[in-house]
Amino acid sequence: MSLVVTDLYKKYGEKTVVDHISFSMEKPGVYALLGTNGAGKTTSIRMTLGMLDKDGGSALWDGKPLNFDNCNIGYLAEERGLYPKYSLLDQIKYFGELRGVTGKTLDDRIAYWAKRLKVEEYLYPEKAAELIEKQKEESGEATSLLGKKPVRKPKKKKPQSPDQLSKGNQQKIQFLIAMLSDPELLVLDEPFSGLDPVNTDILKEVVREQIAAGKYIIMSSHQMEVVEEFCTDITILNRSKAVVQGNLNDIKKQYGRVNLTLKVEKDVTDIIKSCGVEILSEKEYEYKLKVTGDEQGNALLKALIDKGITVVRFDLSELTLHEIFVKNVGAIDADGNAEAREAGE
Repeated sequence: MSLVVTDLYKKYGEKTVVDHISFSMEKPGVYALLGTNGAGKTTSIRMTLGMLDKDGGSALWDGKPLNFDNCNIGYLAEERGLYPKYSLLDQIKYFGELRGVTGKTLDDRIAYWAKRLKVEEYLYPEKAAELIEKQKEESGEATSLLGKKPVRKPKKKKPQSPDQLSKGNQQKIQFLIAMLSDPELLVLDEPFSGLDPVNTDILKEVVREQIAAGKYIIMSSHQMEVVEEFCTDITILNRSKAVVQGNLNDIKKQYGRVNLTLKVEKDVTDIIKSCGVEILSEKEYEYKLKVTGDEQGNALLKALIDKGITVVRFDLSELTLHEIFVKNVGAIDADGNAEAREAGE
């Protein structure tokens, strides 16, 4: 199987929102589409999946036009797509049936993913209530004044509706829905949005499992450090155009190893400055430095050794994905927007 996207183009009036974007996946793994708000990520994804008409270009899955009819696709949209007042379980079953999953297979998959994502209490509240009662009885909390445990039947509760859930739990429910068809192509648009650290780890573990299972995954996110854990190839969009594209390791090599973490046992500020190295931060004799490359970094190391300085840590590394993004697009604010600049400035 392979995914080949060629020259995607979309225009609204006089505004070009996607300007001839191309990328491909020749083998399973994670491809990252990155960019600031309004850069064209979601539009590119929807045109790739055939959900939005293209003004130009194509998206082929194994040589055929990619759509939900000829490819088993799981899609987690950035926007919430649940009906706020209807029961979660009914909605999940409805969406599963739309993807051709029915009967016991559907029930089993819902139960599996509900447990895996820790949302059982929201889909099966009666079961959760029975469990609470059982725990109370076992702990003695439900014992009456006569020393006997009262026999109480838990009140039957309806499955909760989405408007009763937090943003993070709604996100997990939507991810559950995306997984019901056991997709071969999984498209995740801001998958970690609204998740706390615990739930982020749960979802990250599921993504790792899907990678190990040989799935094709397209991921879009503002959380660069999370994307960097998974992706092998990337496209960074800025103002509807691709400004950086290719294998992440190859891209990093182009910038060289310029980040240096140094830890010593005494103040070596003077030695660092004498070597022309930029100090980014310092805390208890641990320095974050910026060097021009291996040569300058090794020169600093030699200078430290010649001075008899004990070097506890000397870590020379490449740019992070976040740094590459900022270098080519601009500084990102808390909402994922950027103070954009053209690459190379």
